[in-house]
Amino acid sequence: MLSGVCTPNMMFAYVLPGWEGSVADGRVLRDAITRKNGLRVPAGYYYLCDAGYTNGDGFMAPHRIQRYHLATWKGKRPTCPEEYFNNVIV
Repeated sequence: MLSGVCTPNMMFAYVLPGWEGSVADGRVLRDAITRKNGLRVPAGYYYLCDAGYTNGDGFMAPHRIQRYHLATWKGKRPTCPEEYFNNVIV
């Protein structure tokens, strides 16, 4: 498994190879942020992550129980702030 973090212009800012594909996303993230030269989130910034992660310092995941996947948005508009957020980050 290869985990990576991209900048807004889609350039890799951090890559962590070597984990098995069946490992939980949170475990890989915990490893990445606890390494000596690991992933660092600049002060005042957040990385947007997928629904496999939870919200935490420097990380924002989609709102749970709200539409998230692109297929569920086809021809529809957000009906609440949480859906709007999820739609924007997809």
